[in-house]
Amino acid sequence: MNDDRNARPLGRVVGLWRYPVKSMGPEALSEVNVSWHGLAGDRRWAFVRQDAPQSGFPWFTLRERADLNQYQPSFLDPARPDKSPTIVRTPAGMIFDIADSALGEELCPGGVRVIRQDRGIFDAFSLSLITTQTLARMAEAAGVPLDAQRFRPNLLVEAAEEAPFQEDAWIGSTLRVGGLRLRVDQRDGRCVVITMDPATGERNPAILRAVARERRGCLGVYGSTVEPGRVALNDPVHLDPSA
Repeated sequence: MNDDRNARPLGRVVGLWRYPVKSMGPEALSEVNVSWHGLAGDRRWAFVRQDAPQSGFPWFTLRERADLNQYQPSFLDPARPDKSPTIVRTPAGMIFDIADSALGEELCPGGVRVIRQDRGIFDAFSLSLITTQTLARMAEAAGVPLDAQRFRPNLLVEAAEEAPFQEDAWIGSTLRVGGLRLRVDQRDGRCVVITMDPATGERNPAILRAVARERRGCLGVYGSTVEPGRVALNDPVHLDPSA
């Protein structure tokens, strides 16, 4: 792959987030190590519904509780997120250890339990990416401003070109982002979660309808690690010519 695209960046990283607990609030980062299992500390915890044995999707998420994004996890030892104790601040300001049963009772009395997986608890692949141009175009289509957090990406990329949906063209390619090499694997299929305002929990079904109409239900892309490395804000994003 030796074309003009390799001579200049495809874009740069302008947003970087991990989600210590699946469907809970994000942690904005300035830099982070990325392993074979995604960003360090990303989605290592999740709450499981009591009806999990009967469900193909056992997780307790924003689908069940629209204000779950207002619960803010954090690490007591931020330098070691994959080993650190994890705490959660509730919207009311109470602080619980992630494994405290009282937190589960607050979320859904008698209905959830928490689990941890070292490799992360992902719906599909361990990395997700979307461009600012895609968000801007979908905001026009939906008729409302769209915060990146509706889509819960790990990386927000400001693409070098103005056209939206450029990330779709990267599928099958390997990108170099800082010290990380990642493969772009597939489009990111969207669900009702994107209808929920990340600040208020208010639902707007028009957003999901717009994504279905304009992009056949997909927005942004999933990826996986090819070579672990460190990523930071403002890192350039390049196609990897060696892939």
